[in-house]
Amino acid sequence: MQPEQELVERARSGDEEAVTLLYETHVDSIFAYVRYRVHSDVLAEDITSEVFLRMVRSIASYRDQGAPFRAWLFRIAANLITDHYRQHGKNPTVAIPESYESDDTNPFDHVLQEDEHQHLRLAIQSLPAEYQDLLVLRFVEELPHTEIARILNKSAMSLRAMQYRALKALGEALRGGQA
Repeated sequence: MQPEQELVERARSGDEEAVTLLYETHVDSIFAYVRYRVHSDVLAEDITSEVFLRMVRSIASYRDQGAPFRAWLFRIAANLITDHYRQHGKNPTVAIPESYESDDTNPFDHVLQEDEHQHLRLAIQSLPAEYQDLLVLRFVEELPHTEIARILNKSAMSLRAMQYRALKALGEALRGGQA
């Protein structure tokens, strides 16, 4: 049994240390995924918290179905994001970041970099939800196609075709200023 599978089994048995280790292992990647899909850090933090709350509530009934444990967490996150947009609409307002931390570099470079990052995030958010999931999982989280296919419940072949369409749509959104 691999170390993560052992952690999951311990967590299923009520081992709080194992739950904590699973949280620490996956919280950053889940947050990054959610952050690309929603309009604010605060909302991303709330949804990420809910992902892990649901993990704790449901870990006893979790069953390994051949996909990595994180695929289950990403699926929970994707469902929560879908629920959020279903309840609150698809066109959120985007808040301007409250402050830029100084890192002793040229502040104009930092602002430009933040602006480019925000432009990319908005372009991604303008795409259909499936494209958003695919692009963030593949290029931000750098997951392999096989794992993404399990998360999105798609075949590897259809996933590759969808990736082509998603990248094309993203390019159009970035060029057309639709973001």
